[in-house]
Amino acid sequence: MKTYIVDAFTKEPFKGNPAGVCLLKESISEESMLKIAQEFGFSETAFVHQTNKQGTYTIRYFSPKKEIPLCGHATLASAKVLFSNTNEKEIHFLTIENLDLFIRSRGDEIIMEFPVYDTVDATVPSAMPEALGVKSIVNTAFSPKNKIILLEIADVDLLANLRPDYTALINSYQGINGVLVTAPSDGKEYDYHYRYFWPWSGTNEDPTTGGVQTFLAKYWSVRLNKTIMKAFQSSARTGYMNIELHGDKVLLISEAVIIVEGDLRVFG
Repeated sequence: MKTYIVDAFTKEPFKGNPAGVCLLKESISEESMLKIAQEFGFSETAFVHQTNKQGTYTIRYFSPKKEIPLCGHATLASAKVLFSNTNEKEIHFLTIENLDLFIRSRGDEIIMEFPVYDTVDATVPSAMPEALGVKSIVNTAFSPKNKIILLEIADVDLLANLRPDYTALINSYQGINGVLVTAPSDGKEYDYHYRYFWPWSGTNEDPTTGGVQTFLAKYWSVRLNKTIMKAFQSSARTGYMNIELHGDKVLLISEAVIIVEGDLRVFG
C-alpha cells in the first residue's frame, strides 16, 4: 500500500499537522484502517481510493481512537499527494457522510471547499476552563454538527501558553468530540488564533485543525465583519490557513509538505 506522511497547513517540514495518507488499490476493513491509524499515531490518517470517475476519490479518516467524519489537514495532505503524483489540478473527495469536497491546486497552494455549520449559545461547567487553565471567558458556543465546544478568550499569549490537565478535561464534560479555544489576533498578520483539544475522540491536541473552520470561520466572520481572514493555530508546531467565506461554503487555503513516501506492508 503506497503510504505517505505529510505535514499540512505549513510550508516548512516538521511544522503544521502531520497526517498519514494511504492510497488504497482495493477496499480494506474498518478494523484494518483503525489499526493503521493507531500504528501511525497521528491525529488522523486518511485512506484514499480512486472511484471509476476520473478525478474523484473516496476518503475516510481515522484517529487512533475512531473514524472521524471530516478532517481538514488529512484532506489537505491527501490532495498534496495526488497533485504531486498525477497531472490533476482539480479533484473531488467523497466522505463517509456523502460530502463532496472540491479541491484544487493553485501554484504551491491548495484550496479546499468545505461546508459551513452554525453554532448555538452554550454554557460549560467551571471544571472545563479550570482544566484548560482559562480564568476568564469572553463567549461560549457549541457546534451541534461537530459536537465541539468553542471558548473565546481575550488573550493570544494566554492561548499559546495553555497547558491543559487532560484527565480533568475529559472528566469535565461528556458527549462531545473536543473543545476549541480561540482569541482575536493582537496583530495585523492574522485575524484570529485558536487551539483544539480533543482527548475524547482523538489525541490530546490537534496541532493544526482545518475541520473546525466549518463553524469557526463563520463565528469570527460575524464578530469581525469579514469574509476573508487568516487564521493561526498556536500549538507547539503552529500552522496557518487563509479563509474565505462564500455563502454556505468556506475555502481553506494553505500548503503542505510531503516528508515520507514508502510502502506499508499489511498482512492478515
